[in-house]
Amino acid sequence: MSDTGFSTQNGSEGGEHYTNGPMQNPVINQLPSQGLNVSQGSYPQMISTKAPHQSAPAQYDYVHPQNPPTVNMYQRPIQTNIARPPLDPFKQVLAHQDSSVSRLPPQPPSVTAPAMPSNNLYASSQILPPSNWHYGNSSSSSQLSNFQGNHVTSWSGPALTPPIGMGYTKTSAQQNSIPGNRTTQSNYVPPAPNAVNPPVMQAYQPTRPPVGPPPMGIGASPFQGPATSPAGPPSSVDHPIKQGREHMPLPVDGTKVPNSFDTLESGGRNFAAPPPPPPTVAGRTATQSYPSLPPNYQNVGPASSASGMPPHIQPYPVGTQPFQQTLVSPAQLSSSLGNMSLNQAEQPEALKPINLLQERNILPRGLVTPPVPCLPHALQKFNCSPEVFRCTLTNIPQTQSLLNKAKLPLGLVLHPFKDLSLPVVTSSTIVRCRSCRTYINPFVTFLDQRRWKCNLCYRVNDVPEEFMYNPVSRSYGEPHKRPEVQNSTIEFIAPSEYMLRPPQPAVYLFVLDVSHSAIETGYLDTVCRLLLDNLNLLPGDMRTKIGFITFDSTIHFYNLQEGLSQPQMLVVSDIEDVFIPAPDSLLVNLNESKELIQDLLKSLPQMFTKTLETQSALGPALTAAHKLLSPTGGRVSVFQTQIPSIGLGALKSREDPNQRAAAKDVQHLTPATDFYKKLALDCSGQQIAVDLFVLSGQYCDLASLACISRYSSGSVYYYPSYHHQHNAGQVERFEKDVKRYLTRKIGFEAVMRIRCTKGLSIHTFHGNFFVRSTDLLSLPNVNPDAGFAVQMSIEDNLVDMQVVSFQAALLYTSSKGERRIRVHTMCLPVVNSLADIFAGADVQAITGLLASMAVDRSVSSSLSDARDALVNAVIDSLSAYRTSVLSLQQPGLLAPACMRLFPLYVLALLKQKAFRTGTSTRLDDRVFAMCQLKYQPLVYFMLMIHPALYRVDNLTDEGSINVNDKVIPQPPILQLSVEKLSRDGAFLMDAGSVMFLWVGGSCAPNFINQVLGVSDYTAIPQNMTQLPELDTAESVKLRSFVSWLREQRPFFPVLHVIRNESPLKTNFMQNMIEDRTESAFSYYEFLLHLQQQVSK
Repeated sequence: MSDTGFSTQNGSEGGEHYTNGPMQNPVINQLPSQGLNVSQGSYPQMISTKAPHQSAPAQYDYVHPQNPPTVNMYQRPIQTNIARPPLDPFKQVLAHQDSSVSRLPPQPPSVTAPAMPSNNLYASSQILPPSNWHYGNSSSSSQLSNFQGNHVTSWSGPALTPPIGMGYTKTSAQQNSIPGNRTTQSNYVPPAPNAVNPPVMQAYQPTRPPVGPPPMGIGASPFQGPATSPAGPPSSVDHPIKQGREHMPLPVDGTKVPNSFDTLESGGRNFAAPPPPPPTVAGRTATQSYPSLPPNYQNVGPASSASGMPPHIQPYPVGTQPFQQTLVSPAQLSSSLGNMSLNQAEQPEALKPINLLQERNILPRGLVTPPVPCLPHALQKFNCSPEVFRCTLTNIPQTQSLLNKAKLPLGLVLHPFKDLSLPVVTSSTIVRCRSCRTYINPFVTFLDQRRWKCNLCYRVNDVPEEFMYNPVSRSYGEPHKRPEVQNSTIEFIAPSEYMLRPPQPAVYLFVLDVSHSAIETGYLDTVCRLLLDNLNLLPGDMRTKIGFITFDSTIHFYNLQEGLSQPQMLVVSDIEDVFIPAPDSLLVNLNESKELIQDLLKSLPQMFTKTLETQSALGPALTAAHKLLSPTGGRVSVFQTQIPSIGLGALKSREDPNQRAAAKDVQHLTPATDFYKKLALDCSGQQIAVDLFVLSGQYCDLASLACISRYSSGSVYYYPSYHHQHNAGQVERFEKDVKRYLTRKIGFEAVMRIRCTKGLSIHTFHGNFFVRSTDLLSLPNVNPDAGFAVQMSIEDNLVDMQVVSFQAALLYTSSKGERRIRVHTMCLPVVNSLADIFAGADVQAITGLLASMAVDRSVSSSLSDARDALVNAVIDSLSAYRTSVLSLQQPGLLAPACMRLFPLYVLALLKQKAFRTGTSTRLDDRVFAMCQLKYQPLVYFMLMIHPALYRVDNLTDEGSINVNDKVIPQPPILQLSVEKLSRDGAFLMDAGSVMFLWVGGSCAPNFINQVLGVSDYTAIPQNMTQLPELDTAESVKLRSFVSWLREQRPFFPVLHVIRNESPLKTNFMQNMIEDRTESAFSYYEFLLHLQQQVSK
């Protein structure tokens, strides 16, 4: 795979390269390690800052050019055939261990034996693949002797990688004006009633204790007077690369600052945010147990709902003087943070040991809720919503060695551009730390009315005069009551200093496949109809532009210039050297040329009904789209129905249908060509994002095509076997997806950076993005349905800190032409014991981060390595808990209550399409599942890997909730096992993007008649995807429950009503992850295997 070169101000001229995706911190040389022993290093293969990054040809992993571009200096990618060292979050260096020995023994054919057959989940090869998962970086003192931490004002270490995206909210007309002429007054738009963290009125506390002590040498000492902010920009910057679309605001003293968002965001060092904490779950008494053999579970009721750890008051000192508060020792802090220490007489619920081999009912009654950090109420009430920010550990370890002992990953899971109703502030002065450029937030400390201390770098800053006025109370002299200090999620309308050019207009270009196979699917009629219906709902303003390109073996442009009587088609047949025939007439103003656009959409489906063209020139069509949008940037929406066959980017089928059920490694997960990645990097440099809709029943090589979206911050949508007549379910899903896609919020020319408290650092990002510099993510488009994950490490000890903070800032242009900044801030406590770390583990966030790491491992190494690493992650964490946390050793497989779902979730991952083996899985289906694991927000990801199963033929009002004067039933969630099904019932499975209503053969005729509207079981249609609106109590209850589930997500999950004879029954049964299959363990067998490995 070739890499794209960029000019840089901070590197060699030889062409360094950044990586997009798994990127290791190359600062530290690694020591040999075994299993999940993070104490001995994380990433064996490190990359020097000055050494060019090597990449294997056509490799599928996230690799970016390492030289960040200067302002307006973007260069076309240059293909370089160089060898790429492995970028491997799972890399294992086995010491004192025979490489042929695996922790995953083959499974024997007998159910009663604990081993596995050769075709099972953990089929082993002759040479053990690296199965260790390293979570952080560590080194000896000698290795760190020349290393500067991320709190130092200059950075000369290796380049790091980052990702992330976010969005804006609708405001009144006052905010919708382009921020050009602004006065010094502050205009504040309060959030809607359901806003996140609404302003909280409280008395001003001039002696409010700082959130953590100031490090020596930073800020003012107790013996010095107030620190003054030096004029001008920070003394030094990590990577002073000027970002083309961002600008720096004026400092509070009016001194000019360089117009570079990178400089503005970087400050004097790299800041990275650690991951949010995991939810804690109450333990259960082992009243129900497994039979010894085989795994026939007893039929018992659902478990009671798990409760997160209650917040506890932390004894912060009261009445502090500037920098003179009494410091709380780590031992005192551990005791104060929820009394979680194992030295206490009473153990917290989250740490109660559960024997998984005896306890059957581990699922809560409802969905698992995220844990609540153990912070004082004064801090917790301001914390960021877990829907936006979650950390894998809600209790941050004091040192990297302590984190290594826990064998748990430290990382963040983000959903930054989520649809939210949030406060929006318009001000000519955006208050930020003069050193690290952190935005003022609820966790800063006001030393008095004129000074505040940063919660990330502890520098003392002056409060600007304008900030003394509170637009909410219209009072003066209460800066601590400003919206910026009362809300952890807030959005600013940026002043003109944040713009290098006028904000770009909303530009939409649709690239449509019109070959014979495309016309046969009937998708073109659907797309054109949906565009006609939603043309006025496209996000934008009076400057919005739109254009169309169609392609088969040639490229067709459409002249829609105002004044024409009808659209004109311009055909370019030279696909080897595509040119734009009429550059000024192909992208037109939506409002000025609306009639011509409507005429084109009405006639387009009929124009190609008799086409005999079977070729697909997708590559040349994308090249034309890039040339057309380069002057402005925008969004390209590509609809493709077959594998590209001619021109640039042509592909050939690589899938062997006979190998779909292979028990070992899967081939061709990497792209066949680097054309689409190189083009995506070109697009990203011009602020163009490409979204790909694939509608095909044949192999399309998604592994290659998906690169065009992955590296341009786009999205991939996949509809296998789409046909307008033969697949009603796919048609309905496609229509709902496209409608939301056309009308949802969008941000253009965005960049994002994550900061964290001194001592923490980011070393890996996961998602769809391009890394512009070491910690700045380039997102040409950002949408509210995109999620990201971040891996972190602890570089410096946090011994003197009580809490740490994380902040994600997204600068983007709204569809209305406003430059906006969305800021999220999260605060978490620091602990000094393994017991506290385990008590704060967020099992869902951990699973989400491990899934992203496993996808990268599958692509960079092999699928079997990824599967081994997932299993080893469970073995190592449970071993660490057993040996280091449990005071009394007990027989069985023991897990803390908060981690009791970890083995179940990992087994669910192993049986998911992305990682399963031994089951027939199409290559495109597998690659798309991997894309979803990397891209989906956590809440949707969890439903995809572990669906929720409900019995719905006997819905009652017990535990129901009221939503908008409607009673919504709340049936308990059942284990995903056929044992929970019964022929006389009906069961609803919510798998995120799809729902199944399975009706048993002996289901009560009354339910079938009053809910499905048919006489008996045999009359249920095969392709039923709608619940009829019947005026019966049963129908109203079920439809209200299904509607409530659908409203919890932005996309529309299609409902399939199935019975035993339905073709989709296989899909339904494949989600029964607790049952054994021919090639995979049952949940009970998996627990037996884990126990065997943990007991070694």
